[in-house]
Amino acid sequence: MTQATTIDGKAMAAELSAEISAATAKLVANGKTKPGLAVVIIGEDPASQVYVRNKKRTAEACGFNSVQHTLAENVTQEEVLALIDDLNTDPAIHGILVQLPIPAHLDELTVTQSIVPEKDVDGFHFQNIGMLTSGNTDGAFVPCTPAGCMLMIEDQLGKDLSGLNAVIIGRSNIVGKPIASLLLKANATVTICHSRTKDLPQVARNADILVAAVGRPQMVKGDWIKPGAVVIDVGINRIEVEVDGEKKMRLVGDVDFAEAVEVAGAITPVPGGVGPMTIVMLMSNTLQSAQRA
Repeated sequence: MTQATTIDGKAMAAELSAEISAATAKLVANGKTKPGLAVVIIGEDPASQVYVRNKKRTAEACGFNSVQHTLAENVTQEEVLALIDDLNTDPAIHGILVQLPIPAHLDELTVTQSIVPEKDVDGFHFQNIGMLTSGNTDGAFVPCTPAGCMLMIEDQLGKDLSGLNAVIIGRSNIVGKPIASLLLKANATVTICHSRTKDLPQVARNADILVAAVGRPQMVKGDWIKPGAVVIDVGINRIEVEVDGEKKMRLVGDVDFAEAVEVAGAITPVPGGVGPMTIVMLMSNTLQSAQRA
């Protein structure tokens, strides 16, 4: 049995990034405003700081106007909404993103829904979700992680997924549900599973396309996977491992990569798979917003 193809998210993201940079340069050359991305980060969450730095670096590399607003942990809801209101009306800003998670005293729903749909480059506004769910994706912003996952799936299997079974493990609004809508639109037969699904390994074994987005380290084992399936691992989990007697933190996905790579046809690694694609899709959404504006 040959090993699965490893889907190189870094290489795909670099290619897309180059296309976005070229389109941005063309926009500016035609006298239009360069795409503006505003990131709002609240508090000191270390993982969030890393993500925001990566987003800023990528935005600048694409030639965007990148703005960061760092707010204190104890900021009031009114202050956050006032900032978003300013960004909603700022013509230099085309994309607004509030880095999640936010402190518990703030209402996440109120905050995310206060971003106007045409600047909601994360795709969390109910209007964008509704358009995606009803299959009207042309005018909508699709959440960045599912959008990146779909490009990777299409790269392996083409745009028409007729006759293929797709199984998604995880029903979140950020990944599970939107990827289901995208897969349905591409004519796949879609099953959404979660922690209460009966005999999950058996359901997973039917999948020609398996998307793991459950947030549990290495939960999906090799014997859960149909031989030759395309496996998209959305999980990012930090686990402690021992290397030469020393304890170190290591990033792993929701799939046991060492086992899965022996069975699958193609698989995304963690890190270097879905992550880089997520950030570049955010840039793609911001560019689209600027082009529409």
